[in-house]
Amino acid sequence: MEILNDDEKKSLKTRFILVRHGETSWNLEGRYQGQIDTPLSPVGLKQGQLVAEALKNVHFDVVYASPLSRSYETAMMCADLHGLKVDKDERLLEINHGKWEGLHSTEIEGQYPDLLARWRTTVVDVQMPDGENIEDVRRRAMAAFYDYVEKNKGQTILVVAHDAVNKAVLCDILEMEQTHFWQMKQDNTCINVFEYENGKWRLVLMNSTAHLGFLFSGVEQKGL
Repeated sequence: MEILNDDEKKSLKTRFILVRHGETSWNLEGRYQGQIDTPLSPVGLKQGQLVAEALKNVHFDVVYASPLSRSYETAMMCADLHGLKVDKDERLLEINHGKWEGLHSTEIEGQYPDLLARWRTTVVDVQMPDGENIEDVRRRAMAAFYDYVEKNKGQTILVVAHDAVNKAVLCDILEMEQTHFWQMKQDNTCINVFEYENGKWRLVLMNSTAHLGFLFSGVEQKGL
């Protein structure tokens, strides 16, 4: 067995393929789902099949996913084509919207107009009623990603998560404040690729939906 010293381990390049889950009916409706376990819609299932096919010939060694079925099922479609299992990690759960969960955006606007306006703009100073804030999400998600680096040095890791999780992670690896959250677009089953080497992150690809082709062109994908 080859033994690597600490410097050699540090220099290994670890690659991440980060995917958002397929569409749910609540995404289309503009309903805040957060940590409610909403299933993939028929369109979401097709998107999952398309992203799995797109990654069929792309090597990856391990797969992690949020335990919510919309992410886990998307991950399973990808992992099955590689003969891999999917490890669930609660640190990849979507942001907990608290009292907003299950409500349509218009209902939230009626009940929490000021808070929703701040969420749609500044993000960072918003504490969801009985839920989380974006810093909570960033902290737990990045702890997971650094753990994945330690456990899988030099390997390629597929992670399937959620809109807010992906955006928080992308802001962090680019050393950007979470105030840039809304400048990050994450469509359903989008593919992001980034690497970790020598203590630094490098973004390779963001929000690629080429695998969806014209099937979903012009379709606005929204909601958390």
